[in-house]
Amino acid sequence: MCRGLDVVVIAVKTLLKGLAKELFPLILPFIVLILVPYVIQRDFEIPLTKSQGLWPLFQFVIGLALMLAGLWGFVWTASLFIRIGKGTLAPWDPTKRLVVTGSYAHVRNPMITSVIIVLLGEALFFGSWPILVWALIAFFINHIYFIFSEEPGLSRRFGDEYEVYKNNVPRWMPRLKPWRPD
Repeated sequence: MCRGLDVVVIAVKTLLKGLAKELFPLILPFIVLILVPYVIQRDFEIPLTKSQGLWPLFQFVIGLALMLAGLWGFVWTASLFIRIGKGTLAPWDPTKRLVVTGSYAHVRNPMITSVIIVLLGEALFFGSWPILVWALIAFFINHIYFIFSEEPGLSRRFGDEYEVYKNNVPRWMPRLKPWRPD
């Protein structure tokens, strides 16, 4: 009887460990997009419910559109990591191939750009200056991280392929025409 219970316990532990490994990469986006805004804002009253007029309607519609567009961009870029890069967002399972297609052909950091777009949408949607400040802080932190950690790491991992990409695709401001490697 104990042997059967041991098998169940091992199976549950294995399942939870695998689930944690798959869900861990979503922890940072959850913290940045939900937890921090919740902690700094607390009052999530939607301006459209407090007053009439065009500005609250504008805040609601444009804020919601930005949040949805940013969320879609995040999901799309994460899927490119998995499908094309053959890796994940997790540091223990990075991409094996450099992803230079899709949104990555326009800008080098579309995933973080998407996160910042969601935060800007939240700031507008809720009429929140603290969330706007958080969006700027998150951008600044990522900018420094990319310059001093991620870009040198990608250069070491992918060599000349990354250097050519880096020289042709901007870090933050998307190019209108997608870059295509020769």
